[in-house]
Amino acid sequence: MRKRRNDSESSSIAFLDVISCGFGAMILLLLITDSSPPITLEASAVQLQMPITELQQQLFEIRGETRVVNSDLNAKREQLSAFQERIANLRRELFSVQGRFNSSNNIADETIVEAQNLASAKQSLTAEMERLLGQDFTRKNNLVGGIPVDSEYIIFVIDTSGSMFQNAWPRLIEVIVDTLNVYPNVKGIQIMNDMGDYMFDSFRGQWIPDTPVRRTTIINTLRNWSPYSNSSPVEGVTAAINTYYAPDKKISIYVMGDDFQPGGSITQVLRTVDRLNAKDANGNPMVRIHAIGFPVIFALEPRYRQSAYRFANLMRELTQRNGGTFVGLNSFE
Repeated sequence: MRKRRNDSESSSIAFLDVISCGFGAMILLLLITDSSPPITLEASAVQLQMPITELQQQLFEIRGETRVVNSDLNAKREQLSAFQERIANLRRELFSVQGRFNSSNNIADETIVEAQNLASAKQSLTAEMERLLGQDFTRKNNLVGGIPVDSEYIIFVIDTSGSMFQNAWPRLIEVIVDTLNVYPNVKGIQIMNDMGDYMFDSFRGQWIPDTPVRRTTIINTLRNWSPYSNSSPVEGVTAAINTYYAPDKKISIYVMGDDFQPGGSITQVLRTVDRLNAKDANGNPMVRIHAIGFPVIFALEPRYRQSAYRFANLMRELTQRNGGTFVGLNSFE
């Protein structure tokens, strides 16, 4: 009997040990298991759906920007094609102008030779005239084409408006070259536009010395000289008289233009110039005023021609009152 009780007690103790180990294992499992609250599948799906929607929106925006960029690229390609075609046309025009320029250079060389021969002949003729008529002989007049050329100083007042610069500029340069050739040697030159602006600010209020280099510089600068103009020669003429009039100088002003815009009074202009341009003891003006008209406006519609008629009337009366001559050209080409 004693032995059976001991066996029963040993079995109970062993069973308790097993139970204790089991509870201990369960407690350890509970301790090492994540204690965060459970996440439902629905919440996870919503969180995943949000980044996908944003990415799709970004994709749509990128596609839209791509279409805009492609459209701009096509437009730039069309512009590039147009520019390339324009460059090709300009190159053809450049080659044509260069060809005409080379031809004109040949003509200019021949003209220079002829002018030199003419000057030489003129000098020889002058010497012969002095020998025959005596050194005290003086000519009755100094007219070339009806224009007196006895001045020692000359001022060009040039209309630099768009109508002149775009249509008559090559012809105007030729006229100025011819005019300078009529005066082989003067004491001073000045170039102003019809607003009274100077071609060379360094000579503002002064005379440009007459040298071959200066004449060449004037012509070269004139080719691209186009300051603002209001198509009225009044400001330039009055500025020239006010600045350069001197009783001891023989001065001629050459006005070159194509129109006199409505709004200005012809009578008022004439009165102003009469007041500024003093007369000598014999009633002759101290400053001669000549004018050359370019028929640019007559190539336009008839409604624009009134300004050309006004210019012609003003210049005809202005030159007559101031000892000069008005010459209207038949063509500006």
